[in-house]
Amino acid sequence: MECDPVRVAGLGFRSGTTVAALRAALEAAEAKGGPVDALATLPAKACALPLRALAAERGLPVHEVAVHGVVTPTQSARIMALHGTGSVAEAAALACAGAAGRVKARLVVERVASPDGMVTCAVAQGEGETQ
Repeated sequence: MECDPVRVAGLGFRSGTTVAALRAALEAAEAKGGPVDALATLPAKACALPLRALAAERGLPVHEVAVHGVVTPTQSARIMALHGTGSVAEAAALACAGAAGRVKARLVVERVASPDGMVTCAVAQGEGETQ
């Protein structure tokens, strides 16, 4: 995992999601927190065609990140059982913006969902200070 961007959108999404749903969640998050430099998600989701299409459309890199154990403000029991964190979107954004513990990161936008509920997106920003 090489995550150096300052502002990262973390994305969590269900199988079968669409580019439109991913786009809607990202646009909602950016409306609250400004534009992002990269996208981040679980390794198992990083190659999903709709995500790759959105990344190409926006000219953004996609980073695969481990989220297990990342503490998030949002807590979903289902996501905790599946992935070891309360929110994949928040954890992916924090893990990538924090560059695997090399810098501090904070959430700029807590998890927002696409209108169809298939996608969640959160935005984190690296603070540029070593931890």
